[in-house]
Amino acid sequence: MASRSNSRGEDSRPLADRMRPTALEDFCGQRHLLEEGKPLRLLLEGGSLHSMVLWGPPGTGKTTLARIVSTRCDARFIALSAVMAGVKDIRAAVAEARQNRQAYGQPTVLFLDEVHRFNKAQQDAFLPFVEDGTLVFIGATTENPSFELNKALLSRARVYVLKRLTDTDLVSLLGRCLADDNHGLASLGLKLPDEQIELIAAAADGDARRALGCLELASELAVEGSAGLMVPDQALMEILGGARRRFDKRGEDFYDQISALHKSVRGSDPDAALYWLCRMLDSGCDPVFLARRILRMASEDIGNADPKAVGLALDAWDAFLRLGSPEGELAIAQAVLYLACAPKSNAAYSAYKAAMADVRRLGSLEVPLHLRNAPTRLMKELGYGKAYRYAHDEADAFAEGESYFPEDMEPATYYHPVPRGLEVRIGEKLARLRKLNADAISRRQDKPAAGKSKN
Repeated sequence: MASRSNSRGEDSRPLADRMRPTALEDFCGQRHLLEEGKPLRLLLEGGSLHSMVLWGPPGTGKTTLARIVSTRCDARFIALSAVMAGVKDIRAAVAEARQNRQAYGQPTVLFLDEVHRFNKAQQDAFLPFVEDGTLVFIGATTENPSFELNKALLSRARVYVLKRLTDTDLVSLLGRCLADDNHGLASLGLKLPDEQIELIAAAADGDARRALGCLELASELAVEGSAGLMVPDQALMEILGGARRRFDKRGEDFYDQISALHKSVRGSDPDAALYWLCRMLDSGCDPVFLARRILRMASEDIGNADPKAVGLALDAWDAFLRLGSPEGELAIAQAVLYLACAPKSNAAYSAYKAAMADVRRLGSLEVPLHLRNAPTRLMKELGYGKAYRYAHDEADAFAEGESYFPEDMEPATYYHPVPRGLEVRIGEKLARLRKLNADAISRRQDKPAAGKSKN
C-alpha cells in the first residue's frame, strides 16, 4: 500500500496532466484531423503555423493539441484562460511576444482557453496583433464559434472540430497509462481486467480527462488481492455511479439533442424519440422543459390530424408535476411515444405563420360593419352588426357566401388540411363549404347581369 500512496513521487500533478502527450504520435483520437495526409497533419509536418480555433467537447485534447502545435512549430507558448484573464493580460502577452520576436526571432502562440467567455471588446483587443503577426492565436472552446466569436476573428482563424473520443480511444489511453513507468500507474502494479477498463471508458463519455480521473481515483481504492493490486467491483461502481452523460443546458449539446428528439417525433420514429428523451433525462435535463417542448410538438407537428395529442401532452406534464421524479418521467415517455406514432400535420402551424405574415404586412384593417359588436343604440344606428347573418339560423348552420375578412383584403386560404388522420375529414368538410361559398358568390354576381338582359 505504501507504493500506491507514493505513486506520484515528487510529481503531485493529477494523472490527466501527467499523462498529457507532448508529441503528435502519442495524441489520442482525432484521426480525422491528424492521420497521415490530413490537412492539419500536413501543415504541422511542414512547420506551418496559423491561427486556429479548436472546437470540441471537454476532454478531447484541445489544450494538448495547442501545445503540440506550438512545439512542432518551434514557437513560444503563452496560455491564458478567458475565465480569469482580461485585456491587461492580453497586453502583457503582446509585450512578451514582441520582445521574444526581437530577441530570438521566434513566433509566439497565444492560447486562449474557453475563448467564448471573452466578450466582443475583449476579443477585439488582440485582433490587431493577430493581423500584424505579433501573435498566432489558438482558441479553445466547447461552444459553437459561429455564435460566440466575432466574425472578424473567425475570418482570421481556421476552425478545427474535435470529436468526442470513442470508447476504443479511451481503452487504449487507459491501457497506456497502466503500463507507463514514468507518468502513469505502472509502478503500482495495478491489475485491472478488461471489463473494468471498458466500464471506465464508457462512463467517461468521450472525455479523456474524466477517464483518467476515474482511473486515478480507482487506484486510490485498490486493495491487495491474489493476483496483485486490484480494484473491487463495488468500489469501482461507486466511483462511476455518479457519472452523467455530457450535457450543457446552455451549450451545443443541449440544442442538438432537443433537435434530435423533436425531429425523431416528427419523423414518426418512436424508438429514436425515446432514446433522445432518455439521453436528455439521464444527463440532468429539466423534465418540465421537456414536457413544455413536447406540448409544442403536439401542436406544431400533429395538430388537427390528432387533436388528442395536445391533451395527452398536457396530461403528461400534469402527471409529472403530481408524481415528481423519477416516476413522472414515464408519463413524459408515454406522451413522446404517442406523438411519434400519431398521424402528422403541420397545417395549423403553417396556417398560423401565413396568417401572421398577412397581419404584419397589411396593418390594421377595419373590421367590417356587419361583423362588429353593437351593444348600444348609437352603434346600431351607425350600422354596427347590420346585415349580419347568424349562422345557426341558416341551413346546416352555414351562411353561404358570407365574408368574414376585412373589406380591403382579398379572402385568403391559410389552412390546408393534410390527407392524414382526422384532417382527412376536416379537409372534406372545408372543401364542401368552400364550394358552397363559391357557388353563392357566383349566383350573387350573376343576378345584376340577368336583370339587365330583361330590360
